Amino acid sequence: MRVFDTAVQQLKYRVLKEVIQNEYEHHINDIYHDIPKIISPGHTANYRCCVYKERAIVQERIKMALGGDKSNPNVVEVIDIACDECPFGGIQVTDLCRGCLSHKCKETCPKGAINIVNHKSVIDKTKCIECGKCLQACPYSAIVKLQRPCVASCKVKAISVDPIDAKAQIDNNKCVECGACVYQCPFGAIVDKSFVLDAVHLLQGAKEGGYKVYAVIAPAIASQFKPASVEQVVAGLKKLGFYRAEEAAQGADITLHHELKEWQEKGVMTTSCCPSFVQFIEKHFPDLKKYVSSTVSPMVEIAKLIKRIDPNAKCVFIGPCTSKKSEYRLEKTGGAIDCVISFEELQAFFDARHINLTELEGVELNDASYYGRIFARSGGLSKGLKEIAEKEGIEGIKPVAMSGLSECRTNLLKLKVGKSEFNFFEGMACDGGCMNGALCIRHGEINAVDIENYGKEAKQKDISRSVDLYNNPRKEYD
Repeated sequence: MRVFDTAVQQLKYRVLKEVIQNEYEHHINDIYHDIPKIISPGHTANYRCCVYKERAIVQERIKMALGGDKSNPNVVEVIDIACDECPFGGIQVTDLCRGCLSHKCKETCPKGAINIVNHKSVIDKTKCIECGKCLQACPYSAIVKLQRPCVASCKVKAISVDPIDAKAQIDNNKCVECGACVYQCPFGAIVDKSFVLDAVHLLQGAKEGGYKVYAVIAPAIASQFKPASVEQVVAGLKKLGFYRAEEAAQGADITLHHELKEWQEKGVMTTSCCPSFVQFIEKHFPDLKKYVSSTVSPMVEIAKLIKRIDPNAKCVFIGPCTSKKSEYRLEKTGGAIDCVISFEELQAFFDARHINLTELEGVELNDASYYGRIFARSGGLSKGLKEIAEKEGIEGIKPVAMSGLSECRTNLLKLKVGKSEFNFFEGMACDGGCMNGALCIRHGEINAVDIENYGKEAKQKDISRSVDLYNNPRKEYD
């Protein structure tokens, strides 16, 4: 059993594994009774106040594993019963307050919310607007701003706390489904919906339905399933019943080609590869929607190509991204992708089917270029764009790679007011890019090294083969 970054991921994985295993064994009607007892056996609680609450929360996790609230279009939801441990936070005076004579905190407060009581600073919460000026003024750093991890992780201010029951709540009008809150919530109270049963049904129905199921795997996979190699992961996918695995990186080659041509027409453009970045523009910078590339994402590009070659194909995207679970259902994708599962969920699949990747003989996967594979990290697209433009004699392109929504906001604000020196904006919602997506098995700086090495291992040194295949879809794979 794989060790995840956090115990929360491990718990989610255990539920998913049991749900998948039960579906294959046709025990699905017993899951709400049986799985909670498997996860929390006996009479002693491991995580919560009592074992009964633990089991009740597991039942809610099972609902999310089955697709969550169908009436809620957001792929990210709050499990209310699991969200009850975090303090409200806000601006607070700590024990470090020395009761100094200068009272800089009081003097700098624009609302008069700070008083001195028994030589100590006291904040009147009814007046405090949490501007943070007192934090900067205090010479002892005695005043701090505490936030719930979910609130702090959300760079679009889509998460707030219900003043009555203290539960986290998500504003769908602001949320861009990046999944940062999913990974950062210490209690796993914020969860992404899962479509693992859709994937099971696609695989089970392939023979009878007369179609083949293709796995479209994101290039970030290079950093995820170690010590198994990517080739062993491909072998594992075939054992699960996938006919073939294709690199989304090959779709990235095609996207790179299309976006370069589109930039030549527009002059100023933002990328469309990251669905959370696109949502960020649509919801928070609607005036800039005209700059968003009309090119579909690499996931969709390769799936469209697969279905042009094999019209009966079913495509399952496998990656680190929460918002891909929303993107694939958008009208603009044309039904190219039939299901999306995460790396976390793929690990649950392997273990539910008793597949040990390290014991398998690898199956080669090498259809994309170096440039397509490094899309997985922030700056990969921009690097490819500049080098391909130079080779093709295209001048004037000035790209900027934006890692995380904070950097995206800064650069988009400059674009909005006409103060940006750049004319091509590569935006990635996750810090570092897809290689640190919310649904990765592991996160960290080492991922960047893995992605770079994976890119260098590509047999294709430029995007020409992928573009040729796009232009001649009846051509057989080499």
